[in-house]
Amino acid sequence: MANTEGGKLWGGRFLGDTDPMMEKFNASIAYDQRMWNADIRGSKAYVKALEKAKLVTTDEMNQILHGLDQICGEWSKGVFVIKPEDEDIHTANERRLKELISAPAGKLHTGRSRNDQVVTDMRLWLRDAITTLTDNALQLMSTMVERAAAEIDVLFPGYTHMQRAQPIRWSHWILREDQLMRMILAVFSGAIAGTPFDIDRELLMRELAFDGISLNSMDATGQRDFVAEFLFWASLCLTHLSKMAEDLMLYSTKEFSFVSLSDAYSTGSSLMPQKKNADSLELIRSKAGRVFGNCAGFMMTLKGLPSTYNKDLQEDKEAMFDCYDTVHAVLQVTTGVMSTLKINPSVMEAALSPDMLATDLAYYLVRKGVPFREAHGISGKAVFAAESKNIALNQLTLEDLSAVSPLFGGDVSSVWDYRSSVEQYSAPGGTAKSSVAAQVEQLRDWLQKRTL
Repeated sequence: MANTEGGKLWGGRFLGDTDPMMEKFNASIAYDQRMWNADIRGSKAYVKALEKAKLVTTDEMNQILHGLDQICGEWSKGVFVIKPEDEDIHTANERRLKELISAPAGKLHTGRSRNDQVVTDMRLWLRDAITTLTDNALQLMSTMVERAAAEIDVLFPGYTHMQRAQPIRWSHWILREDQLMRMILAVFSGAIAGTPFDIDRELLMRELAFDGISLNSMDATGQRDFVAEFLFWASLCLTHLSKMAEDLMLYSTKEFSFVSLSDAYSTGSSLMPQKKNADSLELIRSKAGRVFGNCAGFMMTLKGLPSTYNKDLQEDKEAMFDCYDTVHAVLQVTTGVMSTLKINPSVMEAALSPDMLATDLAYYLVRKGVPFREAHGISGKAVFAAESKNIALNQLTLEDLSAVSPLFGGDVSSVWDYRSSVEQYSAPGGTAKSSVAAQVEQLRDWLQKRTL
């Protein structure tokens, strides 16, 4: 029987046709064509190493480089034609190179495997992708920092367990997510035996601007830690953006009315004309689940694999691409939401209530020498007394408070001031104006160093 698989990179020892369903099942060109530029860059660097090793002549190298430039132009213009036999981006580019320059194209694959091609392509593509996402994240952070600086005097309730807890600055809430985003941003070979040819891997490293070379060829082609790390980074990033979106959804309800979303980031109801839905925030929240799923699914793929390359690793690219697309969109939409959001300072401050100063009442006693645990209990009794009388905590008379503890004096009235309450938290990271202003400046400095 004639060998009909000879046109494939791996077809020499096979006879007959591959089942059409298997062809489709095996192919990755539908999605890995996104790496066309990285694949061409990798091949251009590799042919230079082949020329240095005298495995291709200088003329052949120049023909290959010229052919790759032509292919790059076709991809850039959107006129590259993918053919049915193109399994993946590597096959497609090599097939087209042979059409353009004939025999010399066959030498490009000397000493390398698609296994190392794909991992090199992915590293190059992901490096560029992370640069884009980092820029997106920095833009979001800059938007939030400047918003925090402009609205530093606005107070509103801080919540724990979804209950009003203590007065804080609105800017303090904004900068919490900014600090977390900063921490997240800070996180961030041959087929198996290697190559028998004198390939200068240091040259390849320099050409492709990598920091180093892999020390073990088995690890180089078979490990996907860099993909898993990216998926985890993305999951952690969207965890925080999802939490922020959840807060803003609550704050934008009529019950809260702390904030109002721009119409540009809202939608309406097909049934109820009065509705203004925070769909942008709901989608930000939902996309986190999508990215988590990619991360968890890929980890399940990795966990049972034997050493080195296995075809299961073809699952890496779709997870990586989808994760990038999702995070890219989320960061841009979140920046839009935060730059156009309107706040209602009067409503925010009206939501503050005297019971939120119960801790301050305890601190009043601490300053008079009472151990905090005891002071906490006394303050709790004062809260109970107010509830029993169905009055606000600050409406308890001095006689009422003295009945709870004789340490309460006329100066206890100083406790019932929200701005004084907030200003006492002046330690680094606190919600006092001086502390929040310091956070703003720290983040501005940090952002400036990364955007120079």
